Amino acid sequence: MSTPEPASGGVPRVFAVIRALSRVPPEGARVTHLAQSVGLTQATTHRLLQALVAEGMVEQDERSKLYRLSVDFFALAAQAGNTGGLRALCRPALLRLCASLGDTLFLLVRSGFDAVCLDRAEGPFPIRSFTGDIGGRVALGVGQGALAILAFLPEDEREEVIRFNLSRVREFGVYDEVYLRTEIERVRQLGYAGRNTGLLDGMAGVAVPVLSAEGRPVAALSVGTIADRLNPERLPTVVALLQREAAQLGPRINPFDPVLRRPSQSLAEPWPESAGPRSADA
Repeated sequence: MSTPEPASGGVPRVFAVIRALSRVPPEGARVTHLAQSVGLTQATTHRLLQALVAEGMVEQDERSKLYRLSVDFFALAAQAGNTGGLRALCRPALLRLCASLGDTLFLLVRSGFDAVCLDRAEGPFPIRSFTGDIGGRVALGVGQGALAILAFLPEDEREEVIRFNLSRVREFGVYDEVYLRTEIERVRQLGYAGRNTGLLDGMAGVAVPVLSAEGRPVAALSVGTIADRLNPERLPTVVALLQREAAQLGPRINPFDPVLRRPSQSLAEPWPESAGPRSADA
């Protein structure tokens, strides 16, 4: 008979599985993939996963049978970091930019193949945008904020999004795969998305990605304004202000913030008093 391993012997294996789950796509991964990733047998990996499911730290999709870290796990981790959440963290930056530029600011985050407007600070000019008000969403690649997020995703994720969203962005009439890939490369070289596509008549926008400490595009800061206000002379100033705020925000973002995994859920939560008013003119 084999000697029973100490009670703490399974702890490193549990954390190995958790770390492996942190690297899988948002939809999750199969037991076989996770077992190969951590170097354990499929039976052992399955047993560890079921224990984590029982504790609420991992969830399994009923249809696909894929495993992923649960919202409870991210919520627990978030309590150890920035408890105010992404909206509260970014709200002062939105207000500063809105006051400095006199334009409308948007905070967008990725949600699967879409970008969701998590917050908005109103400027004095009436504008139209792809996401509309807070909670609106648009396919990644459509509009400057969604394009800024897409352009800086890791290559494999970026390719997956392009394949899935190509038919969706074509609905706007001016997009095809060559154009989209050209725009993505342009954004990566410049560090911002700022070309006026003409899709919203009289409107223009510019956006920069907010990169986490690990270099992942977790959000985008975007300006929406009338086209005349984003002329070639003013554009560099707007970009510089956006990039300065994004550079300060990125390292402060908690990678376990549940908003980054389920942004739509956070929109139903009460607005934290510490974050100030919802709109710039409130």
